[in-house]
Amino acid sequence: MADQDDKPGNVTHRAVPSGRFARAGAFGRLAGGVAGGMLAEGARRLANGERPKLGDLVLTPGNAARVADRLSHLRGAAMKLGQMISMDAGDLLPPELQTILARLRDQAYRMPPAQLDKVLKAQWGADWRRRFRHFEAAPMAAASIGQVHRATLPDGRVLAIKVQYPGVRDSIGSDVDNVATLLRVSNLIPPSIDLKPLLEEAKRQLAEEADYLREADRMQAYGDRLAGDARYVVPRPEPSLTTPLVLAMDFVPGQSVDTLAEAPQDIRDTAMTALIQLVLRELFEFGMMQTDPNFANYRWQAKTGRLVLLDFGAARDVPPETAASYRRLIEAGLAHDRDRIREIAVETGFLGEKAVAAHRPAVDRIIAAIDDTMAKAGPFDFGDRAFVPVVREETRAMIADRDTWHVPHVETLFVQRKISGTALLCARLKARVDVRGLAAEAIGQI
Repeated sequence: MADQDDKPGNVTHRAVPSGRFARAGAFGRLAGGVAGGMLAEGARRLANGERPKLGDLVLTPGNAARVADRLSHLRGAAMKLGQMISMDAGDLLPPELQTILARLRDQAYRMPPAQLDKVLKAQWGADWRRRFRHFEAAPMAAASIGQVHRATLPDGRVLAIKVQYPGVRDSIGSDVDNVATLLRVSNLIPPSIDLKPLLEEAKRQLAEEADYLREADRMQAYGDRLAGDARYVVPRPEPSLTTPLVLAMDFVPGQSVDTLAEAPQDIRDTAMTALIQLVLRELFEFGMMQTDPNFANYRWQAKTGRLVLLDFGAARDVPPETAASYRRLIEAGLAHDRDRIREIAVETGFLGEKAVAAHRPAVDRIIAAIDDTMAKAGPFDFGDRAFVPVVREETRAMIADRDTWHVPHVETLFVQRKISGTALLCARLKARVDVRGLAAEAIGQI
């Protein structure tokens, strides 16, 4: 019989397994639960006269729920990868797994107060509470790597304190390997795909995200770059309270960026124009990009009309060759040179040679559909999704042809993840933005 703590709807606090053996045991219990679910589902289908495939037995709604709940319990790299899968895999995921794993974007158990106190004593000393006039025990937010608390200093300054879950940094390697094993067993990834470079890069980035001293440095760098632009707000880190496992920063008020959906069209357009300009500046001017497009990393200040930028753990340098690839792609797009778009997409690894060779007509129709949409007069209407069904239909056969699947270079993947996430937010808000004009300006064609 399961403990009450194993049922996600019943509690908000749940201790994070911090030791290697505890986390390995959690994955073992997950594997056992999935195996039990497979046996039950297999027996049911056999009784109905079916001959189910192994992948069909793994990807049942019940097993997907087990995976989502266990990753939420483990937090850290395990939950982070689950979030990435749910946000980025799109049509590659079966609908039931896609829907249930989407819970990971919003669901995270909180550390019990005793565990939180233990972490803060280790970082700040036994008398850590004396540093504050008030420290709110209930977190404002709980995410994959840490949870955030509001605190007030003796001088009245209000801070946001991000506290990392115990054991996260030490478990990154094993967690990534265990999630990769789940992907393989579930048959989501063809055996021909070499995941090793991607997994090694995922481990490296997650290790960087778990270093709060590094994040404080990146936050300060972004704040310095945007100091003269009133459209953005970046919190200032507080060095005296920041450690590798605790990040202290200004508390900056703001609403969920989703609240912009109720704002007038011109306000939505202005906000998303600022966001797209920021992405282009990251790519072509800063040489550094915050590559996590999670909507929770943006807040909106309705009174000031400013975007609040949060969470710089995923900020990484953009290699000059990656920026040059995007520059060439934009140049071809502005010229409506569809053959050149396709050639550059293959040269730079956006598309695989095998996929283009096997599905050239579909690739050309996808490029034409996007180019036709972008060529329309006036701002690009992210709310007009007329080209999406065309792209979805044309990619169906390509997705089914697993022998031609291709993994782009990791640097391209991270940049494209940010670009795609930004476009997704613009679509949710039905913003209208002069994308062509902004892109031309960014590469010096205006």
